[in-house]
Amino acid sequence: MKLRTVESVADIPADQWNACANPAGFNPFVSHEFFKALEDSGSATDRTGWKAEHLVHETAKGEVGGIAPCYVKSHSQGEYVFDHGWAEAYHRAGGRYYPKLQTSVPFTPVTGPRLFSANAETRALLAKGLVSVCKELKTSSAHITFLPEADWAAADKAHWIQRQDIQFHWQNQGYKSFDDFLASLSSSKRKNIRKERKTVLEAGISFHWVTGKDLRESHWDAFFDFYMETGSRKWGSPYLTRKFFSLISKSMGPHVLLILARREGRIIAGALNFIGSEALYGRNWGASEHHDFLHFETCYYQAIDFAIQHKLARVEAGAQGQHKLARGYLPVKTYSLHHFAHPGLARAVGEYLEQERRAIDQDQALLAEHSPFRHETDD
Repeated sequence: MKLRTVESVADIPADQWNACANPAGFNPFVSHEFFKALEDSGSATDRTGWKAEHLVHETAKGEVGGIAPCYVKSHSQGEYVFDHGWAEAYHRAGGRYYPKLQTSVPFTPVTGPRLFSANAETRALLAKGLVSVCKELKTSSAHITFLPEADWAAADKAHWIQRQDIQFHWQNQGYKSFDDFLASLSSSKRKNIRKERKTVLEAGISFHWVTGKDLRESHWDAFFDFYMETGSRKWGSPYLTRKFFSLISKSMGPHVLLILARREGRIIAGALNFIGSEALYGRNWGASEHHDFLHFETCYYQAIDFAIQHKLARVEAGAQGQHKLARGYLPVKTYSLHHFAHPGLARAVGEYLEQERRAIDQDQALLAEHSPFRHETDD
């Protein structure tokens, strides 16, 4: 058995990559097709600060036994697990935080495999290998973000520091319709959602679900304009290129869902979603017109409706957003691991994250108390 790094997802056969990444079920973001679209479109490349150093485990027979999608980063953008404060503190202390080693799916705050293998021993070997790569490449640190809780809990505490955060996910309790879901909510929350949906409908807005072979370049042209407008406001420089959307449309069409809003015959808003074997994942959205509650309808309620109709277990609507709680999305923990080459930085971050984990536990408990769902005493 040996470990090596490759500089492109194209260096690993798609069938071997996918066998390691999705041995059971399907998470679209860890597929070979998704990573290749990021690279081929110029979205995640050395030029944009994402230099691929994918770690590959080879068996004695020369077969790919495991993969860790890994990048040497020159910044901390597009990660959604924020370490800018650590970088600034280390810089003030005379250290150099960048480059760093990042094991993640670029621009994607979705939990899924990061140590690709069905074998726990191989996953442990990959995690150990990342520490070695960090040392060999002389990076300040190594980070594994949005990994499953089991891999997070099994991490070698001698090398990895644990971090948690909270997202909001909608859980399908076997609902037969959107009205069935509404019936599970408290009276005030149910009335509020009905009011919001009615407001959008009265504005003359209709919604269309487009996926698979029905996706057209004209759809992507419209959506890309929305994406650029939203990205420019939020980040200053949107991450994904126009080519990326064409590539995923061709290679992942059946797993791509565009929710498009129309008014007076024109597409005025859109939300990009990916369809997994168990979940619908909301990723990007934007609009050319701004109407009350249009964002909630396009990104949250339409997604719930789709998930119910297609019997998906949950909807993951992206990072952050406590406003999702009132709309049926409940707090769920996310997990990341961090390794630091400098003992002093490791100690300082470790102390900070110990306090942060306690605060996250308290936040989750507090948020759970404000669940929008009916209690036994409710009507």
